[in-house]
Order: sequence, then C-alpha cells, then structure tokens
Amino acid sequence: MTEAPRVDTAQLMELLSVSLGVYYGDFTVAAASENLTASQGKALTVLRRGPAAMRSLAETMTCDASNMTGIIDRLEKRGLVRREADASDRRVKNVILTAEGERVTDAIRAKMRITQEGLDRLSGQDRDSLYTLLERVFASSPAV
Repeated sequence: MTEAPRVDTAQLMELLSVSLGVYYGDFTVAAASENLTASQGKALTVLRRGPAAMRSLAETMTCDASNMTGIIDRLEKRGLVRREADASDRRVKNVILTAEGERVTDAIRAKMRITQEGLDRLSGQDRDSLYTLLERVFASSPAV
C-alpha cells in the first residue's frame, strides 16, 4: 500500500511563496545598497548567465520591451552593461554585462545575508538535494 504524501501541493506552494518573498526582500535590499532597483538587479543577475538579446531579456523578466529598454538604458549609463549588434542580425541588440556589472552582481549576492545564512545552515548533502529538487521542478520545466 502506497503511503500518502505528508505534504500536499498547496503546502509546498505556500512555503515556496514565503521562501520567495524572503529571497525577493533580501535581494531588493541588497540591490538598493548598490543604488539599483530590484528590476535592474534582476537584469544584471540574468545577464550574469551570459549575453542576451533585448527581446529575450524582456521575456525572461516578463516585462514589456519598452520597460526593458529603460532598465538597460540606466544600467548602460552606469557602465554595468553594454549593447552590441548581433553578429548574424545587425537589427538585434545583445546586452552584455561589463566587468563592473559582474562586480556589482557579485556584491548583491554577497549582501544577501538572510539567504546566505539560511543556505549556510544546510549540510552539503542537503544543499545537493535542494539543488537537484529545484532543478527538477524549475530548470527542466518549460518557461511559462
């Protein structure tokens, strides 16, 4: 006989909501300490994975393309990103994180004390398990 799960989907969704709220609050404070909005910080975090076309960046961040342009304009003015024409299609603008943008992104992550302290309480095995589970739930799922 199969045992019923101790935690149902609604409970998991509630805990994810609380967790993401804490993470987002921690991220917002850390970004503000670098004189960035949460959206600007998120853009830098996305670009830390690699260059992205403006349209792709807007889709990833689920925002309007015109809003994304404003965010990138402000980051570019601070020297945190630069735009380059795509080699295969000159109409497409790719956004690239500069060395200063990398430094700021790393500084934001380093200042996320609540998140860091929470993750530091996990054993190596727990970290591996959490990584595997999060990857299985979110990274391998199609984007919504």
